[in-house]
Amino acid sequence: MTSDKQFQLAGRPARYTVLYFYPKDNTPGCTTESIAFRELHDQFQAAGAEIYGISRDSLRSHEGFKSKLGLPFELISDPEELVCQQFGVMKMKNMYGKQVRGIERSTFIVDAEGRLVKEWRGVKVAEHADEVLEFVKSQP
Repeated sequence: MTSDKQFQLAGRPARYTVLYFYPKDNTPGCTTESIAFRELHDQFQAAGAEIYGISRDSLRSHEGFKSKLGLPFELISDPEELVCQQFGVMKMKNMYGKQVRGIERSTFIVDAEGRLVKEWRGVKVAEHADEVLEFVKSQP
C-alpha cells in the first residue's frame, strides 16, 4: 500500500471501509473516479468511512498517481491479483476489439466487523462516488 503502510481489513477502526477497484493508474476513467472520491473524502470521513483504491499497478505507479492527483487516501497494489480474486473483480473485457483480462470497475463497502454490506459491479464513473457516499450516510 502507498505511504509504506500495510493494509489489513480485519480490525479497521472505521465504521465502514470503501474499497474501489479500478483498472489502471493514469487512465481517463480511473483518474476521474479517483478525483471524485478525493473531492468527497472529507464527507466520507465525517460519515465514518475510510477509502482505499485498488488496482494491479505497482506501488511505484500508485505513489506517482496518488501524488499527481493529491489523493488523501491510500492506494493498494495487487499485482498478484490476490485481493482482486477474493472480490471476484477479474473479468474478460473488450478493449479496442480484443478480449483482455482486467479489473471490472467495482466498489465494495465493508463494515467494522468485516462484513460486506454493499457492492457495486460494472461501475460507470459518473456520479458513482456520490452514490457510494449517499449509501454510507444512510446507514444507522
